[in-house]
Amino acid sequence: MRVTSSHHFRHLGRDCFRLVWCAAGAAAGLGLALWAVSFPSDPPFLLASLGGSTVFLFGLTRAPAAQPRALIGGHLGSAFIGISCWQCFGDSLWVYGLAIALTLVFMLLARTMHPPAGATPLIMVHAHAGFWALWQPVGLAVLLLALAAAVWSRMTPGMVNYPVAWLDKSPQSLWWGGWDD
Repeated sequence: MRVTSSHHFRHLGRDCFRLVWCAAGAAAGLGLALWAVSFPSDPPFLLASLGGSTVFLFGLTRAPAAQPRALIGGHLGSAFIGISCWQCFGDSLWVYGLAIALTLVFMLLARTMHPPAGATPLIMVHAHAGFWALWQPVGLAVLLLALAAAVWSRMTPGMVNYPVAWLDKSPQSLWWGGWDD
C-alpha cells in the first residue's frame, strides 16, 4: 500500500488541531479553576500544583494518575496531610519533609498517586492553611478542573474522553517504586 503525501498532510493537520485543542483546553480549564478560587489577595500560585494536574488531564488523559480517583484523592489527601502537619507542628523545615513523606505513603496505600498533588502539602504548610482549604481552594479547584477536562474532551469528535475510568487505581501496583523481587 502506497501512502501519499496528502495522507501525511491530513494526519499532520489533525495532529496539529488536537495539539492546539488540548493546549487551549488546558489554558481554559486552569483559568476557570484559578479564577473560581482566587481572592484579590491570593496569588494564583496558591495552587501551583494544579499546573501539573492540568498537564495530566489534558495531555495524558489515559494515564491512571490523571483519573478522578487519583486527581481528587491525591489533592484532597495531600492537602489534609499538609494542613494537619502545619496545625500540629508549625512550619519548620522538617515539617515540609514530614508532609511529603506522609503524602507519598498515603498516595501509595490509598492507590491515588497523582504526582502534581505532591506539591499540595507544601503549599498548605507554607500558606498556614486551615481545614476549610480542603473545600476552598483545593476541592473546588480540582473539581472544576476535572469538570472542564470532561466537558472539553467531549466537544470535539475523535478525542479521548476524560475520564477514561472514574475509579482506576493508581499506581497499578503498591510497589512500583520498590525493589525488583
